[in-house]
Amino acid sequence: MSVKDTYLAVFTSNKAGARWQAWYAMSDEERRATDEIGLAALRAWDEAHADAIVYAGGPLGATKRTSPGGVADAVNELTVFVVVRAPSHEAAAKLFESHPHFTIFPCDGVDVMPLLGPDPDG
Repeated sequence: MSVKDTYLAVFTSNKAGARWQAWYAMSDEERRATDEIGLAALRAWDEAHADAIVYAGGPLGATKRTSPGGVADAVNELTVFVVVRAPSHEAAAKLFESHPHFTIFPCDGVDVMPLLGPDPDG
C-alpha cells in the first residue's frame, strides 16, 4: 500500500471532561439506547465511506509508554483510529464532519494527519 493520499484519523476524548461526565450520568437504559443509535450511525458512516477506508481501525485500549526511564502506564486522549485515503488533507478531514463518534458518542473530535515516509511498495 502506498502512503500517498493516506491519512491517519485519531478520535480524541477527555474522559474527565463534560461529555464523558454526561455519558456516565446516563442510566444503563439510556446508554444502551444511545449505543444502539450510535452503532447504527457508525455502520452507515462506514458504508457511506467504504471507498475511502483503507483500514477500519477501531477502539484503542489502555496505554503503556516506553521511555528512557522504562515502561509505565500512561493516560492520553487517543480513543479510536481509522486510516483513510483522500485526494487532499482537507478532503480527508472533511470526511469526518458530523461523525457519530462526536455527534452521538462522547469523543471531542478527530485529528487527521497524513502518513509520511517511504512508500512500502516501492
